[in-house]
Amino acid sequence: MPSTSYAATAAALLPLVGGPANVTSVAHCMTRLRLGLTDRSLVDEDALRALPEVLGVVDDDTYQIVLGPGKAAQVTAEFEVLVRTSADEPAARGAALKEARRQRNATPGKILLRRVANVFVPLIPALIGCGVIAGATGLLLNLRLLPSVTPALTTLSSAFMALIAVFVGHNTAKEFGGTPVLGGAVAAVVVYPGVAKVTVLGAALAPGQGGVLGALAAALLATCVEKWCRTWVPATLDVLLTPTLTVLVPGLVTLYVLMYAAGAAASAIGTAANWLLSTTGAAAGLVLGGMFLPLVMLGLHQALIPIHTTLIEQQGSTVLLPLLAMAGAGQVGAALAVYVRLRHDLSLRTTIRSALPAGLLGVGEPLIYGVSLPLGRPFLTACVGGAAGGAFVGGFAMLGYKVGATAIGPSGWALFPLLAGNRGPGVTAAIYGGGLLTGYAVGFATTYAFGFTRRT
Repeated sequence: MPSTSYAATAAALLPLVGGPANVTSVAHCMTRLRLGLTDRSLVDEDALRALPEVLGVVDDDTYQIVLGPGKAAQVTAEFEVLVRTSADEPAARGAALKEARRQRNATPGKILLRRVANVFVPLIPALIGCGVIAGATGLLLNLRLLPSVTPALTTLSSAFMALIAVFVGHNTAKEFGGTPVLGGAVAAVVVYPGVAKVTVLGAALAPGQGGVLGALAAALLATCVEKWCRTWVPATLDVLLTPTLTVLVPGLVTLYVLMYAAGAAASAIGTAANWLLSTTGAAAGLVLGGMFLPLVMLGLHQALIPIHTTLIEQQGSTVLLPLLAMAGAGQVGAALAVYVRLRHDLSLRTTIRSALPAGLLGVGEPLIYGVSLPLGRPFLTACVGGAAGGAFVGGFAMLGYKVGATAIGPSGWALFPLLAGNRGPGVTAAIYGGGLLTGYAVGFATTYAFGFTRRT
């Protein structure tokens, strides 16, 4: 889509959400334009859904317009320009109203999960890029090709993960109201090689101990200390004293408490994931694959990113993502059944044809909000398909066939370049592909048989 089309889409969206005066914030994730709105009653939702570029809407803590991968970021950029140049109401008043609405309608736990997700979502593009390079490098090493190039590729794929704690600290402070660079400075302690000279409980610390969990905790503490300092430090000393205390106090706590505690927590996550799959793999896959679509629907699936990232840091791959990816397979199977059954509904069939490619590549929102969720029953039967695919992959895990992903973000067929396992790339791909086919088949069959009322 050319830039003029992105601008036209943004221009079409703005009046339908109440105009620039009604917009208090603009953001996006991989597939959605996320808006803070002063008065949601001004939104013309029917007209929004009727736009060809809109795949669905979600009325949550932010008003979310599903546009699809790639388009969301481009349209958001154009939308921000329109809002900045034409807004005629103070943003502060709108932001206050938005915050009041959020406090009325959101639980503390739900808000916390979303804020933690907001820390990690901006990191996904780098995780994907580095993960693909890591997968390609591993393939070259296995095939013993281009030996002079693989060291450079290894450096490119590993550098970000080596410093990811700094980025997590920066984003954490930014999300929770601190100074981003101070959050990054404190979190950098986690990966600094010099921590090997520090001993805690008689043992030397290891660089990277605690990983992203330690970085997240360190930056949260730094933000709290910074805010506390702002309440009592005189203005004349603030520029000197506040940054010093913000780095010093949380930094020492990170070294002597948080790195050790977070390291233990991270190890427990890895141990639990391995135990879960090796002993209850089929049942675990059934539950994880079946429950993931509701998490996507609520936008809470991104709260799993810290767990995935911890597993990738520890083990080189996350064994949970291939199981969760089966939910998308069930969704695709359900959509195909709807397409076959509802031959008379040309509008719905057009939506399925446009959203199906994204669904095959693991982007489920267009099919969720455009097809299965509005129909009701197909959403539940899609979950059944996801559960079957998850049980398939989990069953092989119980037999000792590990299937993981070296990065997070993609799923569906897009996950194949990121797969990693203990039985070689061919076997790993076959198990994952078998799970997808199982999800497609069960999602299709259950939807075709039980996904419609008699009058449908």
